[in-house]
Amino acid sequence: MNNNREDTICAIATAQGGAIGLIRVSGPHAIAYTSAIFNPFKSGKRLEDCAPYSLTYGHIFERDETIDEVMVSLFKAPHSYTGDDSTEIACHGSSYILQKVIQLLIKQGCRMAQPGEYTQRAFLNGKMDLSQAEAVADLISSTSAATHRLAMNQMRGGFSKQLAALRDELLKFSSLIELELDFSDHDDLEFADRRELKKLADHIEQVISKLVDSFEVGNAIKQGVPVAIIGETNAGKSTLLNALLGEDRAIVSEISGTTRDVIEDTINIQGIIFRFIDTAGIRQTTDEIESMGIERTFQKIEQASIVLWLLDATIANRQYSDLAEQILPLCKDKQLILVYNKEDLSYNPPTPPTNCQHISISAKKGTHIDKLQDMLVSCAHLPEITQADVIVTNARHHEALTHALDAIHRVQQGMDMGISGDFLAQDIRECIHHLSDIVGEVTTDDTLQFIFEHFCVGK
Repeated sequence: MNNNREDTICAIATAQGGAIGLIRVSGPHAIAYTSAIFNPFKSGKRLEDCAPYSLTYGHIFERDETIDEVMVSLFKAPHSYTGDDSTEIACHGSSYILQKVIQLLIKQGCRMAQPGEYTQRAFLNGKMDLSQAEAVADLISSTSAATHRLAMNQMRGGFSKQLAALRDELLKFSSLIELELDFSDHDDLEFADRRELKKLADHIEQVISKLVDSFEVGNAIKQGVPVAIIGETNAGKSTLLNALLGEDRAIVSEISGTTRDVIEDTINIQGIIFRFIDTAGIRQTTDEIESMGIERTFQKIEQASIVLWLLDATIANRQYSDLAEQILPLCKDKQLILVYNKEDLSYNPPTPPTNCQHISISAKKGTHIDKLQDMLVSCAHLPEITQADVIVTNARHHEALTHALDAIHRVQQGMDMGISGDFLAQDIRECIHHLSDIVGEVTTDDTLQFIFEHFCVGK
């Protein structure tokens, strides 16, 4: 990513096809470049002379031709989203108009912004820390009330404040221990009260452990609760997936073994995102490709939180007995639902094991699909989320917190063993380092590039 903060950048910030289009301009010459292609209708004041946070009505022009009548919003550094001088040009949503305005800005000296560059500048200018910047992308991509609330909490600094409090306490003790090292010739000198440090280490261990453990819930909320749809060939798995999604996502055929690979899709059910995984039918086969698909089926069972074992109701007893020894051990710690499909035909389902739920449906006719959805919501076991909740949803944060937890465990063990202050200080510093990495205080340029290049253009 081009990190030249002296450049003035521009980009279309709205989706194509709307009635209104917004162009963002930010950088040292944002106001001057916008002013050069803009004439106000009434005030006659140049944009440079307008008050910040003002709206000015006028037209964008090229020589004697009016391109569009627009509204220009003005923001002056440091009080803008990026921390730089910025303008936002609200045009009509015509793709021709938007591209023409962009071309005029580039002629003045702007360059096109790269994905995430506006938010990256906000981070570099101290308008937000890195975890808040990442929350911007999460907010844009939120697909449920829960993901929206978690992103809002993180963007407002809820996560950062909790980490900052932990770092401040650790820094205090780290500095006192290092002060002791300066007086190492005085063996009886102790600036850092070991009892207070032990109490702090125990508290921090509890807080970080809770955050690390929250990632399982956070990942399910953000990525979707993984649900594997399994069963023999022609049990109706693809038909069930299509019924749950309300669209023909998977190929349905009377030919056995049609699904040879994993098909995934998500749907919002009662505010919870579910990630459905349609797997290859389980059967004995000599087909090498189909065998690979069946192997992946067993892998997906291990990765799923909920398993829908679909049984053809007309032969359910036989299918259950054939596969029970393979499937039940894999579902030991998961939510297992036996789904008897083709209930409109005569059937005699097996008695389900005590640790699972069961339901009869007709995937083809859509019978009782709503009841199955209710059952899925019940099995998800996700807590009610508010904007005050701090739950880890980011894999990078989870990794850093795991390393921080390892470091604080070493501090606890070291204190129990009575090791010297220099070793304690090293582990405390390592814990601080990993906590600081989350908010971007010690983050490398490569990490920044990876994070921001996955943003959308204009943000």
